[in-house]
Amino acid sequence: MPAVTQMQMKELDRIAIEETGPNLYQMMENAGRNCALAALDMRGKQWTHATIVVLAGSGGNGGGGICAARHLANRSQKINVHLCLSSPKKLGDVPAYQRKIFGSTHGKECEMDQLAKIKPDLIIDALVGYSIHGAPTGKTSELIQWANERDTPILSLDIPSGVDSTTGETPGQFINATRTVTLALPKTGLLSETTGHLWLADIGIPETVFQKLNLEYISPFEHCFLIPLQHN
Repeated sequence: MPAVTQMQMKELDRIAIEETGPNLYQMMENAGRNCALAALDMRGKQWTHATIVVLAGSGGNGGGGICAARHLANRSQKINVHLCLSSPKKLGDVPAYQRKIFGSTHGKECEMDQLAKIKPDLIIDALVGYSIHGAPTGKTSELIQWANERDTPILSLDIPSGVDSTTGETPGQFINATRTVTLALPKTGLLSETTGHLWLADIGIPETVFQKLNLEYISPFEHCFLIPLQHN
């Protein structure tokens, strides 16, 4: 299974969106659904009464987290899903659309100052994706610190927030992930000491896209959409 740098992943996304499909809406939906499936797996038989906090940024990674929050809220009226956005006024168009759909569920949006009253069974980290440059700042950094201070398992979407997807460096605050569900392909910066248990999710990118990047890729998914990986 090849691992890609930040620049390679950006090009992979560009080819899919501009040349072959799937579009960003479809990939975000697939990412969010797979994240939700991983969250349910982490909760096991206790998923029906879980309290889950989703921390989401303003970009594509955040949109996947918002989508996951909606899928989780749709599972049962007994699941308490709380969505906390780091920059609600800066949401991109596609994440904003996911937020609109989430608004039709029984899930609740909350501000950071309300998190102190919530005792989560699971935290989903979708604050920053593979495009991070430098250390997280502002509310994103504060939410990372809040998550790490909880005695709660953390599921990171694509890469733990604050980790450089190419090098694995952590120049500032970063999420101490229990499990990471990375999307499409592993990233070179997904190191064992920061990712926790590493899983790979299929987001619907066809084989032609990988070929255009000259990657030796054979789909590992077979009948599954989520598979566990091992670090070399």
